[in-house]
Amino acid sequence: MHIGVPTEIKTAERRIGATPAVVGDLTANGHEVIVQAGAGTGAGFDDATYKAAGASIVDTAAEVFDAAEMIVKVKEPQAVERAMLRPHHTLFTYLHLAADRPQTDELLASGATCIAFETVTDDAGRLPLLAPMSAIAGRMSIQAGAHALEATQGGAGLLMGGVPGVRPAKVVVLGGGVVGENSIEMAIGLGADVTVLDRSPAALDRLDKRFGATLRTVFSTRSELESSVADADLVIGAVLVKGARAPHLVTRQMLSTMRSGSVIVDVAVDQGGCVETTRATTHLEPTYVVDDIVHYCVANMPGGVPRTSTQALSNATLPFTLALAGTGTDAALRADANLRNGLNVCAGMVTDRAVAETFDLDYVDPLEALDRR
Repeated sequence: MHIGVPTEIKTAERRIGATPAVVGDLTANGHEVIVQAGAGTGAGFDDATYKAAGASIVDTAAEVFDAAEMIVKVKEPQAVERAMLRPHHTLFTYLHLAADRPQTDELLASGATCIAFETVTDDAGRLPLLAPMSAIAGRMSIQAGAHALEATQGGAGLLMGGVPGVRPAKVVVLGGGVVGENSIEMAIGLGADVTVLDRSPAALDRLDKRFGATLRTVFSTRSELESSVADADLVIGAVLVKGARAPHLVTRQMLSTMRSGSVIVDVAVDQGGCVETTRATTHLEPTYVVDDIVHYCVANMPGGVPRTSTQALSNATLPFTLALAGTGTDAALRADANLRNGLNVCAGMVTDRAVAETFDLDYVDPLEALDRR
């Protein structure tokens, strides 16, 4: 199969869809890989290294799209990229369609087969291609929150772990999944006073067993949510509903109960955010202030550590990329229900139920869509 890896063009995005090591595995299996010149520079991988791994280097994204059957990316295709998609293309990347109606409409119009990293599952129902970036985002959320709490950044002027004789900052984590667990680990490591809220007793039990008395675990009711947010110096939004838009747990009214200079880091921003006042920001301008509360809502947080992120993501996606390339997209999707869960759009049809429900579009079962295309 001809596999294309274009340069990521989302603002301040420096990751790339495949490392040279992954390209080497693909070419060793008989596939041709076309990489756009300079695509790996931001992650520390130069063109010469890709050539040595067997890739062909081309100058433009248009050449990549023209030559490739499968496009492997990191972030959702931007408008200029969506315009280059054709019905014969398989797009394999993060999509987050439930928060992006224009992208959904344009992918439907393209006729391409679009597989979203974030909805591919494993046998236990987990999200193996989302997990590595969620872990990184969770860890980065505490770094970002600690920086935003500094007075020079508009925050309350608090040191996360305090010092002897001075209380540490209070951190409230909304959600005990991969993002939440990694943010908890980092916050406790810095000496913060940490509370996690979740509606899953199993998740709370797991976190309690791991962190013990260093973590407060709270079942998330409306009253507990309101009181915890009001008392927080830093709130981490770590809520995920697979394939769907994140629910707004923190309302605008709740901001008025928080202390001036407190910080919200909404990691759920890719899925629309779990805070009513969330709007997507970039690494170039990561924060804004609403009602004296600093908001950090960067929509591609792992892009700030592109070398680590590219390596972690490529390691996770390689088996699926090899399957798609090895037997062809149609056969690979039919053979693997976990990969098929990643199919969001196929031949102008929505094949992810959560996306269809979000936008009131017709849902077509993935296998039926494959039969009809």
